[in-house]
Amino acid sequence: MNKQIAIIGATESMGREVLNSLAQIDYPVSNIIALAPSKMIGREVSYGLDDVLKIKAVEEFDFSNIDIAISTLSESLAKDHILRASKQNTIVIDTSSAFRGDEAVPLIIPEINDDDIINYKNKNIISCPNSITTELLMAINPIKENYGIKRIISSTYQSVSKFGQAAMDELFTQTRGIYVNESPLENKKVFAKQIAFNVLPKSDEISIDGFTEEEQNIADEVQKILGTNIKAHINSAIVPAFIGEGQYINIETDKPVDIKELSKILSDTDGLVVFDKTSDGGYVTQTEVSNEDDIFISRIKKDTSVEKGVSLWVVADNLRKGSSLNAVQIAEILIEKYL
Repeated sequence: MNKQIAIIGATESMGREVLNSLAQIDYPVSNIIALAPSKMIGREVSYGLDDVLKIKAVEEFDFSNIDIAISTLSESLAKDHILRASKQNTIVIDTSSAFRGDEAVPLIIPEINDDDIINYKNKNIISCPNSITTELLMAINPIKENYGIKRIISSTYQSVSKFGQAAMDELFTQTRGIYVNESPLENKKVFAKQIAFNVLPKSDEISIDGFTEEEQNIADEVQKILGTNIKAHINSAIVPAFIGEGQYINIETDKPVDIKELSKILSDTDGLVVFDKTSDGGYVTQTEVSNEDDIFISRIKKDTSVEKGVSLWVVADNLRKGSSLNAVQIAEILIEKYL
């Protein structure tokens, strides 16, 4: 386990969650380097309960002695650093969208396609899927294996945390401002329209065909990871929640689905928790999954609009299994099997 790991973007929300995940598996603090853009030099980040890491500038950093780097920066900030590190023989695990569409770069959810990790050797880069994709595929993969899947429709309800601290600050400021009769538009910087007490029916720019880039990318990621021709239609929305993602998933299956049997299959799958009751409150919401590593499933029912189908409500902490934990799990596999 004594391999050198660098966290690129350690001051970001996701970077801090990566450090939390590493601390939980008791990774040696002496083998972790915290990196961020040079404007962050002088800052410190916590590691576990007692340790503190000082930030070093990623622009000037020599990766030649680093075994694994986990990058949590955005695509625009991360790409050059990732390529530089990979050329210095560091294996980079990237949580951004920079390399997800690159056929030479494996796109990994360890519970589903960990055998593909070996393909890091193509470019010394491993990509993590969009957090929505990770949560979606964790929930539907047991259905694919037991019933087969023809088509899925996922309508997503994403928190503002995926857009960073500035987006979370905007939601807080607008919400507080409304209660003191301030116009929410006075505090509009990240989102095109008011986010407080509102729902925005897109997660990024809409293309000429009506889809956002994220919606199309998630559909592509489904096929890349599952290695099938499953048809996927994704609808994205941003909701006024700070952390967490929810999605209603409709699945058209090859075989008829028995709901009780499916509930047991999902309950027995590592990384999934089923809490599905018909009583009031018998479901899980986004605010309840903060700091949780599992994917939570509720509202399991037949989709009666097709001959064979089922629908699920799925929620998860997008900063945990959706991103940081997934990256740390990949790093663990690299250390155990390949380094």
